[in-house]
Parts: sequence; C-alpha cells; structure tokens
Amino acid sequence: MCKGRIIFFCFIISCILFSCHSGSEVSGYLKTKSGLYFQLLQFGEKPKKAKVGDYLSVHITYYTGSDSLFFNAVRSIKHTSSLYPGDIQECLAMLNEEDSASFYINADQFFIKTLKAPLPDFIPPDSYMKVNIKVLSIRSAEQYKKDKEEFLSWIDDFGIYEQTVLKHYIENEQINVSPTPSGIYRINISVGNGKQVEKGDTITVNYEGRFLNGKIFDSTKERNEPFQFVFGTEWQVVKGLEEAIGGMCNGDHALFIMPSELAFGKTGSSTGTIPPFTSVIFEVELLDVKGPNTTE
Repeated sequence: MCKGRIIFFCFIISCILFSCHSGSEVSGYLKTKSGLYFQLLQFGEKPKKAKVGDYLSVHITYYTGSDSLFFNAVRSIKHTSSLYPGDIQECLAMLNEEDSASFYINADQFFIKTLKAPLPDFIPPDSYMKVNIKVLSIRSAEQYKKDKEEFLSWIDDFGIYEQTVLKHYIENEQINVSPTPSGIYRINISVGNGKQVEKGDTITVNYEGRFLNGKIFDSTKERNEPFQFVFGTEWQVVKGLEEAIGGMCNGDHALFIMPSELAFGKTGSSTGTIPPFTSVIFEVELLDVKGPNTTE
C-alpha cells in the first residue's frame, strides 16, 4: 500500500474512533470520550507507540485558548499511566513516533493536577489551553539511560572549554562578586523593597537573554510583552532563572551570569539559537509578585 493511501486509511480510522463525539466545540478538532479535543497534524513513518516506562523526546508548545504562545521547548518525558482522563499522558499515548498533533485540554486540571500549581492569571478559569506535540523519538528506559551515558562521555571536552571561556569573561569584565554554590553570578542594577518570591507566587518579569559577547537572543522588552508564570512549576523557565528569580524581591533589577548547565545545557536550545555548552547572561527586572491567595 502506498504512503498516501496509508495516511488516508489512518485518517479514516481516526475519524471512526472519535465519531461518537464528533460534535466538537473546537472547529476542526475531534473530541474523545475523556474530553480531549484532537487534531492530527502529521503522520510519522514509524508505527511505534510508547509503552508505560518509555521516554519520549517531544517538541511541545503551550498556547492559551486565544492562541497566545507561552511555552516552547524540546523535552524528554517519561510516559506513565494517566493521572486523570484527558491529561498530557493520554495525549502522548495517542501518538506514534514522528507523529504531530494538536490538542485542547482542560487548563485548570493541567495546572492544578499535573503541575500542582495555581492557574496563571493569563488563563481564564474553567477554560481550555492548546498543546501541540511532535514526538521526535521513543526510547525504552534502558536505551534512554545508555544513550545519556554515551552522550555525556562524548561531550566532556566541550564542558571544559566552556569553563575556560566563562573564567576569562569574568576576569576580563573584572566581575568581583562571588558566584552562588551552583555557579550563578548576580550583579544588582537596582534593589527593590517588595515581596520576596515564594513557590506558588504568580510573577511578572521583563528579561533579556544575551550571549557573553553581548548579542541578544531573547527579549521581552523588544516584544513589549512581560512574561508571567507561576514560580516553582515545571517547564516554565530554565533552571538558572528559577534559582535567580527565587532570590529576588519585587522591584529588583539584576544581571545573572550562568553556565550552560543552569541554562540550555549540553544540547542547546530547542530552536538551535543557543549552541550546546554556552554560558549566558540574563538581565531580569521583577515587575510584580502576587501570592497564590491574591485576588487582584
């Protein structure tokens, strides 16, 4: 059977499987029994589906119900049994390797049950959010562990080179502050006197990401769009920014220089903008901090 006919056949089967809930409230999407809205974007050529315990490398993006992007990254996710009907794990279970699909899921359940965090201010209560997922690869737990060990041994030399580059930068810029135990250098621009950031707070920041040569790779200021997220939840900011912001108070404005292990790591950014083993600088201005029980 030719590839085109295989794809057409799979599409027909998908329609049949979901036809009992074809009264979709989202145009172009089919609705599952669990309440997921689902649209296949691309069929892969490998009929391989993840089993519980496997690791999936996925390109995943989150959008509000009004289609505003608020997360975009490549992640390795362990496939587990669903926590509740219509969760992210159910989305993953529907896809083969190299498949790409778009889902609308319940936003309240995703943040409260999956991330164990309050719903952010920018998502209305009792609403849906859009999640686009492309499965890049599926590996068993054993293969994932083996690949990780081989990769880490191959790239050790690059880590040593990065340490040398960062050391020279600190010396040349005559930066005389001591790093944190994890390796972050903080240089205060101005100090605020507001609330200290705590887990569960909804915070709003302006940030600018730069390479050591000063070139900007990301800026909320240039977009005129401050970034808001719930502090302490998964997949929101890189590890170094999580640590840096956790030590800030409302009104603080500071520079943070951090090694790649706290930023985009040994693989670089998912977009390819930041290469592997690249130390970066983040200029962060903390604009607002709201506790989880704040109503305004």
